Amino acid sequence: MRRVTAAAIVGAALLLAAGCSSSSAGTTSSGSGSGNADPAPVTVRLGFLENITHASALVGLKEGFFTKALGSAGTLKPTAFSTGTEETTAILAGQLDAAYVGPNPAINAWQKSGGTAIKIVSGAATGGASVVVTKGITSAGQLKGKTLATPSLGNTQDVALRYWLKQNGITTTSTGGGDAAIKPTTPNSAAVLEFKSGQIAGGSEPAPYDIEMVSDGGTVLVSEPGVTTLLVVTQSFLSAHPAVVADLIKAQIQASDFIKSNLSAAEADANAELATYTGKPLKSSLVAASFKEITFTNDPDESSLTTDASQAVSLGLLKPVNLSGIFDLGPLNQALAAAGQPQVSS
Repeated sequence: MRRVTAAAIVGAALLLAAGCSSSSAGTTSSGSGSGNADPAPVTVRLGFLENITHASALVGLKEGFFTKALGSAGTLKPTAFSTGTEETTAILAGQLDAAYVGPNPAINAWQKSGGTAIKIVSGAATGGASVVVTKGITSAGQLKGKTLATPSLGNTQDVALRYWLKQNGITTTSTGGGDAAIKPTTPNSAAVLEFKSGQIAGGSEPAPYDIEMVSDGGTVLVSEPGVTTLLVVTQSFLSAHPAVVADLIKAQIQASDFIKSNLSAAEADANAELATYTGKPLKSSLVAASFKEITFTNDPDESSLTTDASQAVSLGLLKPVNLSGIFDLGPLNQALAAAGQPQVSS
C-alpha cells in the first residue's frame, strides 16, 4: 500500500512539474504592441537632448506613450544629454539602447563603429535651428574676427554653420582659428548667456536656444534646413529585442500625431518635461515660437542625411563614409501602415 501511494505522489509531482514548465515556456509579454514579445521584460535606456527639437521624446515621456507601448515588455530609463556628441559617446560605450539624436551624431556613430553600432529607425523632426547674430550683422563677411557658439564640435549645428561660412569665403578651424572663431559651448543655455552679455557675436543653436537669442536682441541670419532629429537604436538591441523596438517606434508615431493634433497641449508637455531636467520651465512664448520653426515628421529624410555627411567631409570633420545600410525602416513602415498613414522610403 505504501509503495502505491509513493508512486502516485511521484507521478503527481512529475505532472505538476511538467505543467509548470509548459506554462513558463509558453508565457509571453502581453505589453508588446508588435505581437513578437521578448521572453522577459527589459530595461530600455533611451537618450535624448534638452532641446525642443526633441519634443517627440519629451511629449512621449510626458504623455506616457513609451510606457504604454512597452507595457510589460520593458521598463523605460530616460537620460537627457546636452549634446549629440555626448550621446554618441554613450551609444558607443554601450550605455544606451536607443536615442533621439541629430544627423551628424548618428553619422559619427555609424562611421566610428564601422557600421555596426546603430540603425536609424525613424525620423522625428526637421528644421528648428538657425544662426542668430547681433543686430547690424547682415552677411557672412561681417563675421570675420567674430566668435560664434555651437553646441559641440562636429554636431549638426556646428557643421551647418561652418559649411555656410565656408560657402561664403569665411574660414574656420576645429581649434577655433580661421577668419571666424567657432566656440563649442555646453550647455546650450551657456551660449545664450554669453550672447546676451556680448561675449560672442552669435551662434548656431537648436530651438529653443536660437529663439532665446532672438528674444535677447539677436536676428536670424540663416535658418538651417533639413533633418534635425532622428530615432536610432543599437544594432545589438534591435537584434535581441525587435518587438521592443517596434513598441518604441509606435510611441514615436503617437507622439508625432499628438503634436500635430494637440499643439498647445504638446507645447505644455514638452516644456514641463524639459523643466524636470533643466530645473526651470521656459516662457510659453519661447516654446510656441520654437514649435513654429520645427516640422515634426517620422520621415528620416535620407537626402538630408547624405548632405550632412558630405558637408562634414568637406570641412575635414568627417572621413568619407558609406551610409549604405544605416537605415532600417521596415518596422516604421509596418507601424505606419497599421496606423493608416503613408509609408516612408530611404
